[in-house]
Amino acid sequence: MSIASALGFGGRKIRYAIVGLGDISQEALMPGVRHTGNSEITALVSSDREKLGALGERYGVQHRHSYEEFPQLLASGEIDAVYLGTPNWRHAEFAIPALEAGIHVLSEKPLEVSADKCRAMIAAAERGNALLMTAYRLHFEPANLDAVRRIRAGELGELVAFTSCFGQMVDPANHRSRSGIEAGPLFDMAPYPINAIRFLFGAEPLEVVSAIAVRHEEAGLGELDDTIAVTLRMPGNRLAQFTVSYFTDQIDNLTIAGTKGSIHMDSAFGYGQGLEQFRKSSGNREHEVYKATDQFGGELKYFSDCILKGRSVEPDGEEGLADLLVIEAIAAALKLGGAVKIEPQERHRRIDPDEQEQRLKLVDIPEPVKAAKPAFS
Repeated sequence: MSIASALGFGGRKIRYAIVGLGDISQEALMPGVRHTGNSEITALVSSDREKLGALGERYGVQHRHSYEEFPQLLASGEIDAVYLGTPNWRHAEFAIPALEAGIHVLSEKPLEVSADKCRAMIAAAERGNALLMTAYRLHFEPANLDAVRRIRAGELGELVAFTSCFGQMVDPANHRSRSGIEAGPLFDMAPYPINAIRFLFGAEPLEVVSAIAVRHEEAGLGELDDTIAVTLRMPGNRLAQFTVSYFTDQIDNLTIAGTKGSIHMDSAFGYGQGLEQFRKSSGNREHEVYKATDQFGGELKYFSDCILKGRSVEPDGEEGLADLLVIEAIAAALKLGGAVKIEPQERHRRIDPDEQEQRLKLVDIPEPVKAAKPAFS
C-alpha cells in the first residue's frame, strides 16, 4: 500500500459545494479541505462574482454559481454534499432543497434561527435519506473531548456549576451589527457555551432562570444588545451561567466544577491555537496545553467519512435543534424579564470521544477575498 493510500488519499472523495464565501468559509473551512484526504471542493456558490472568480482560480473550482442558480447545481450531479457558511437565517433556504435531493449538508451553527426551521431541516434530511450535521467543531477537538472523558470517569465527582465568558470587540461596520438579534451575540456566540454546557453535563437545561441584556452606546452597535448574561437550571439542582458580548476584549473561557474537582479552560472555544486546561482533582493541580489542530478540516473529514461509510453523524440536526430551544427560551426570558421553561428535547446520541477525536495539523491561511473577521484585529 502506498503512503498516500494509507493516509486516506487516492480513494473516493466527497465533492462539496461551498455555499457562502464569507470569512468563516475562506479563512477556516476551505484552506483545510485538501488535507482531509476524503473531501474536495467542486462548486462555489455566492452572490459576489469577484469572490467566485478569485476563489475558483485559487482552488481550481470550475463550477461557480450564484445563489439563484443553486437549484441547477443540485441537479447537476457535480456535488455530493454542501457546506453552509451563509448568514444564520439562510441555512434552511439552501439546506432543505439540498437534503430533499439526497445531498448531504454540513451547516454552520446555529443550525438556523428558530426551532421550527431546524425541525424542517431534520425532516428534509429524513425525506431525502441524507445526512445533516451541525458544524460543532469542538465535538472533534482534543482538549474538549478530554474534558468529557474526565467528567465521565468521575474525576470531578458530582457536577455542580458551570460558568463561561465569551466576548469580542465587534466592528460596527460588520454585518453582524446591522442584522438584528439573529446576528447578535445570542445567536452568534451563545451556541458555544450552551453546547458546552450540554455536552459537559451530558444533560439538557430545564429552565432559563434569568437573562439580562445591555447596550453600551460607545460600542457603536445601535439598537443591538451587545452583552447578554444568562443563568440556566440543570437537572439535579445544578446551575450553568454564561456571558456573551460584542463589546469586550477577546476572551473565551469556561469553568466546570464538581464535588471533587474542577476544569478551567482558557481558551475554550477558539481555533488556530492550542486550547488549555487548568485542572484540580483530589487536591492535585495540573496544567496542559493541547496541540493546535485544524478543527474545521477535522470536522469535515469526519463528516465525509460518515458519508462514505454510511454512518450516522454526531453532532446531527437534533443537536442543533437542542441548542435553538435554549436560545429561544433565552430570547423569551429577555422579553418577559423572568424565568422561562425550556421545551424538553430528548437526545438520542451524545459525543463519543474515542470515535470523534481529530488531530489534523494546522494549515496556512491565504489572504481572504472581500471578507473580514467580525472583530477588530
